[in-house]
Amino acid sequence: MNSFKVVALVLIVAGILGLAYGGFAHTKETHQAKIGPFAMPVNEKQTINIPDWAGIGAIVLGGGLLLVGGRKSQTSAQKMLRRLHGEYRNLG
Repeated sequence: MNSFKVVALVLIVAGILGLAYGGFAHTKETHQAKIGPFAMPVNEKQTINIPDWAGIGAIVLGGGLLLVGGRKSQTSAQKMLRRLHGEYRNLG
């Protein structure tokens, strides 16, 4: 599997997950409460939303890379077969 196909599959999976979940949340620790030399950590929950257009764009881009990657490998294989066929003719 060439690198185009791997990147394409990762983009497609990321796009599907982005559409399915719509975002993700994480906890950020901040030091907002300071009293003199003492600092109290405060955990702040943040949510990051992923727009629908980004998920759809990732799926479309991944599909395009799959098509381009497939065509590229076929043309390389065809060139190799032509070269081998030409060398076989020259032997006889």
